Amino acid sequence: MNTPFRLHHAADTAATAVRLALEEAGLKYDLAPINIDAGDNRTAAYLAINPNGMIPVLETPDGAIFETGAILLWLADRHPQAGLFPAPDAPGRASALKWLFWLANSLHPAERLLFYPERHIADVDGQPAALRKATALRVAAMFDMLETGPDTQWLEAEGPSILACYLAMLLRWPALYGGDASWYQRANWPRLMRFAARFEARPAVRRVAEVEELGMHGFSNPQP
Repeated sequence: MNTPFRLHHAADTAATAVRLALEEAGLKYDLAPINIDAGDNRTAAYLAINPNGMIPVLETPDGAIFETGAILLWLADRHPQAGLFPAPDAPGRASALKWLFWLANSLHPAERLLFYPERHIADVDGQPAALRKATALRVAAMFDMLETGPDTQWLEAEGPSILACYLAMLLRWPALYGGDASWYQRANWPRLMRFAARFEARPAVRRVAEVEELGMHGFSNPQP
């Protein structure tokens, strides 16, 4: 590696959340492009650093790290000067951890189920379509909880955070992937859309959005 970090990356995947955090922290990194259609993530070399065959992986001086939430937390804790996450002894740490793990363990997996229902249920009698419809309602309910729920003041924070980097991607994807997105009504979540608009206006986010062709309003108003 020419830098301390190499990000195994495909545009508009969870790797983008990590790239956003690297840019927000002002860290230098190399990109290792992954062509999913060509099976780059199933090669022996890639499986050696992530046996799940998933994206992203971040190669670091401490070794290769997989799982988006783990990478984001490691980056924030190793580079506290960037202010991406409360320090271990900070009063807001417990709440921030709660929401980071919720994003990683609840919202993110639900969206994967929304996008790939056929991987989880037999493709007979319209079962994948029914599962997708039910999952869309579940994801919408999660957005509702963020919109009005308690202890979500981090949505109004002006500075960078790994929570923002992660959530912005999870707000973007449902509008673009997973079939019929008629359930995704931006007007239902004005607070979340204000968050997304503030986020996409940040210089670091603009840099990533430009090179990954996410659009000028790729988080607050995603377009195919």
